[in-house]
This record gives sequence, C-alpha cells and structure tokens, in this order.
Amino acid sequence: MNNKILSPEQTKEILKVLQSRFEKYMNRHIDMDWSKIQQKLESNPAKLYILNEMQNTDGEPDVIAFDKNTWEYVFCDCSPESPKSRRSICYDREALESRKEFKPKNTAVDMAREIWIELLNEQEYRELQKLGNFDLKTSSWLKTPEKIRKLWWAIFADRRYDTVFVYHNGAESYYAVRWFRGLLRV
Repeated sequence: MNNKILSPEQTKEILKVLQSRFEKYMNRHIDMDWSKIQQKLESNPAKLYILNEMQNTDGEPDVIAFDKNTWEYVFCDCSPESPKSRRSICYDREALESRKEFKPKNTAVDMAREIWIELLNEQEYRELQKLGNFDLKTSSWLKTPEKIRKLWWAIFADRRYDTVFVYHNGAESYYAVRWFRGLLRV
C-alpha cells in the first residue's frame, strides 16, 4: 500500500477540491454527509494522497457510493471525458511489450498501479454511468476478465446514443481518446 502523505497545505487543498465537487454533484452521493467522509479521509492520509494523485492526473475523483459491508466510501474518476494525461495508452505491460513499433508511453494497468487505484470493471462502469453522462466523446479501458485477456483482447466502454457500449479490442491498441477510469475505497 502507498505510504506517502501530503503536506498540511496539500491536504487542505485536496479536501477543499473534493468538498467542492461533492457539493456540486450531490446526485452522485444522495444521503451522504461530507463531514463523515472528510473525517474518514483525514484518518487515512495514504488514501488522501492517492485521491490527490487521481486529481493531479485530471481524473476529477468524487465519492459515488458507500459500501455497507466494508464501511468504505468508494471514490471514482468522474471527469466527463478522458483527460489528456491518461490518453494514448494500451491495456497492459504484456501488450505494450508485444508492439514492435509505435509503442505508447504507458499502459492503463501500469498507470492505475502507479496511482494505487483499480480499473473499473464492466459492472462498476455501468453503475457510474447511472450517475451522469461520461465518455460521450472518449472511451475507457475496463478491467478485463482473465478469460478474455488470455485471448489477447481487452475490453473498453463508452456512452453513445444514451446507451453504454462495451467492446473488445486488441490489448496492444491505443487511441488518442481512450484512457481508464479508476476507483479507490476509503
């Protein structure tokens, strides 16, 4: 687990950003109380550091759920479209290394691991889309089931025509409008 912590100034700033986003998008977290979320964040400085990293890569993290089984708040990248800092990446390291030329600079799986977040799976992506309209012009790599990945494919999704579409593509492919959304449990 990440053991980095933010300075007091950085902590104050990310909490301010998260609270502002929380208040702006109340439909994402009906019946949740910011003071309880803030208290949980302040008692988990490593997780607050990760949320800051999500913010620094333009993911616009916001709390989208509360898991009553684990007593954790679920934060997710909620930027409307894919941020430029996470675009043009293939799915994973194996796919990147298989490319002979025109290799992307990074992979979705590696970037998520570096930030200490999880890629959304298909079900989580569909749940997120119930909270807003995301990826209307872009698409997101999703955590690909092993049986599909073994066939050299990876899945991604987007929203078009008010419908969520899930597709497959070669894991080594990358596009200027494809990135990944991550989530963090606090």
